[in-house]
Amino acid sequence: MYQISSTNEMPDPTKNTGYLPLEGVNSEHCARIIDKALSSVEGLKVYTVELNNHRVVLPEANNKTVAAAVQKIRDFGYNVPTVKTTFPVLEMSCASCAKSVETMLQSQTGVLTASVNFASASVLVEYIPGMITPAAMKSVIQSIGYDLMITEKEDSKNSLETIRAKNYAALKSKTIGAVILSLPVMIIAMFFMDMPYANSIMWVLSTPVVMWYGKDFFINAWKQARHRSANMDTLVALSTGVAYIFSVFNTVYPKFWMDRGLHVHVYFEASAVVIAFILIGKLLEEKAKGNTSAALKKLIGLQPKTVTLVQGENQHVQVSIERVKKGDTILVKPGEKIAVDGIVTSGNSYVDESMLSGEPVAVLKNEGIAVFAGTINQKGSFQFRAEKVGAETMLSQIIKTVEEAQGSKAPVQKLVDKIAAVFVPVVIAIALITLVVWVIFGGENGLTQGLMAMVTVLVIACPCALGLATPTAIMVGVGKGAENGILIKDAESLESAKKINAVVLDKTGTITEGKPVVTDIFWLHGNDDAKINLVNLERQSEHPLAEAVITYYKDLPQTVVTHFESITGKGARGQINQNNYFAGTKSLLQSNQILIDAALEKHAHELSQDAKTVIWFADSEKALAVIAIADKIKETSVEAIRTMQAMGIEVYMLTGDNETTAQSIAAKTGITAYQSEVLPHQKADFIKKLKASGKIVAMVGDGINDSTALAEADVSIAMGKGSDIAMDVAKMTIISSDLNKIPTAIKLSRQTVAAIRQNLFWAFIYNVIGIPLGAGILYPINGFLLNPMIAGAAMALSSVSVVSNSLRLRFKK
Repeated sequence: MYQISSTNEMPDPTKNTGYLPLEGVNSEHCARIIDKALSSVEGLKVYTVELNNHRVVLPEANNKTVAAAVQKIRDFGYNVPTVKTTFPVLEMSCASCAKSVETMLQSQTGVLTASVNFASASVLVEYIPGMITPAAMKSVIQSIGYDLMITEKEDSKNSLETIRAKNYAALKSKTIGAVILSLPVMIIAMFFMDMPYANSIMWVLSTPVVMWYGKDFFINAWKQARHRSANMDTLVALSTGVAYIFSVFNTVYPKFWMDRGLHVHVYFEASAVVIAFILIGKLLEEKAKGNTSAALKKLIGLQPKTVTLVQGENQHVQVSIERVKKGDTILVKPGEKIAVDGIVTSGNSYVDESMLSGEPVAVLKNEGIAVFAGTINQKGSFQFRAEKVGAETMLSQIIKTVEEAQGSKAPVQKLVDKIAAVFVPVVIAIALITLVVWVIFGGENGLTQGLMAMVTVLVIACPCALGLATPTAIMVGVGKGAENGILIKDAESLESAKKINAVVLDKTGTITEGKPVVTDIFWLHGNDDAKINLVNLERQSEHPLAEAVITYYKDLPQTVVTHFESITGKGARGQINQNNYFAGTKSLLQSNQILIDAALEKHAHELSQDAKTVIWFADSEKALAVIAIADKIKETSVEAIRTMQAMGIEVYMLTGDNETTAQSIAAKTGITAYQSEVLPHQKADFIKKLKASGKIVAMVGDGINDSTALAEADVSIAMGKGSDIAMDVAKMTIISSDLNKIPTAIKLSRQTVAAIRQNLFWAFIYNVIGIPLGAGILYPINGFLLNPMIAGAAMALSSVSVVSNSLRLRFKK
């Protein structure tokens, strides 16, 4: 990932981030060329080239810099896919109206050109899909009193995915054509060179392959040369171009060589067949690379295209998802996907949230409960109020996080970048040296064999395999994490997680549920009236512990409580039916001379020893009950901690709670190292000490008080049900807040790093062996010369093999 920032200016947060989709950028070397191209665009101070996502991120996008960036990218032989389409314009009454519409559209970021034809009342627009939509253009034109006629299908028809599908179909067609024409050339070259007119037939068949099916290689190579740059297209164009021109010359002027007593050779197969093989390789590579982003496509596919809006009492209208606004009421029928985030207003059902959280058990949704975009309703039906739409939904945020992580660069990529920067020039230099050596030492056929050796070196060298080694593995790893409910924010944290040997856990909300619940209740003389009085007294309180009692007795009826008083640090008191009742600490009862039964006293002591908070309930004379409230340990926490310890990872617990509670939680979970009554800055200090001792530390937390410690850790992990600040700081987020996902993330990191190393090994070995073989290093020993056709096939397969190895991650457990 490349980012160029000015030293004096920071990105303007008031400007919108724009995304330029890229075509033809298939390696780190290509990405560096785009980086070089954009560095000269006036006004473009900050940008990021994301190879994996095939896009450029512009944090300060405006119409001028976007148009200039697109032009510069195209000048260097790459492309930004755009849509050219015509929209009817309504309400125009004069030529100045046409000028207003044209000017307004041209000022929009993402619109490259706009030309209004007043006579036909239409506008021809070229725009970048994903950066602006027809609906957005319509809205802008409506704001100045005119209108555009668009259909709801316009956006999907001209979507980026549709454009890429068309490009893939065109590449497939081109590949099939090249193979059909190249196959007879290869057969003639191998078996029928002595047949009449063999050279002429091969010339006729090879010409359309080189001039038509392979023309993009030559066009792009020329654009690169104009800017004193070179890429894979340069290597292909040089190799096949030299072989083709040399063969044409020998076919037209064979006498030139015969007069010098040399045999005439043609190498049409070295041009046509090599282009066919490379096109096959590109086709397979595109298919495989599409599979690396399968997880992201799956996430994007979770959002339905249409929703059922509730208008009035019984009026249901089906509209596209783009028309949903905050506050709309939406009907969800059995089996339907939920379109946006919201709150249930009526009805109930179980909802499958596994695609977001990774948890297989469906969740009950009642009135007042939140629902999320992309989740699937089961058998019930309900209505909900839209709270977050468009880019605000949880699903959209997950997709954005996954895209950004897949576009980020792992530390190991730095070495590859340095090699990619000089790879193509070095290969061209080696090819020229090969030719010179052959001409000097190759004897009478030194020139022809030298030319073929040069062609072979140019063909077999593959910067793409090196460039794809790391990014494809990162894409699959991040996507697999998302499928398992683990959001990974960047490639660096995915790579670093492999090295974790110490995990620091916050207690509340991380090891425990983070929500106090009633665990035990003992009544001296329990009856329904006493329980009703208890819950109604607690209903007047705002204390979190009171909420636990209310939830426990939520179905009991309400009664009137008078003279309610909250006593700070002790509890509460109030009157019900002229009788006084108390709920709170033991000291509250003692200060009001209330009798405490020995049996209740014994229960209270036992509960306190078990690290539970005890609430006393009493009337004006005696204690009636003791209620134990605790923050329960999550069902999966003990198993997760044992798994991490079995992996050789040291597990620590830090909590702001008292020593008794901390000791109890540590004993139940099997944690041997813990600290109690820890303040937020002390958590960060503890992590510093661990790091100073040589540990690679992961901090896991969920609250605002954990943010400092999360920022200090080598790998920071937030619980998805925690605070937004914790999730913003953390490099990983466990959506379901299940600690079992942490060992899963560490295993995923180990698998991803292993795949990256394997990819880099094979990419390096391929070039280290292939280039000398192509140059003819074995010729003096055993007379072996590598055929350029074989070199083309090997080059095509090298990239495919790297991508395929990355794809194996998808099937690992």
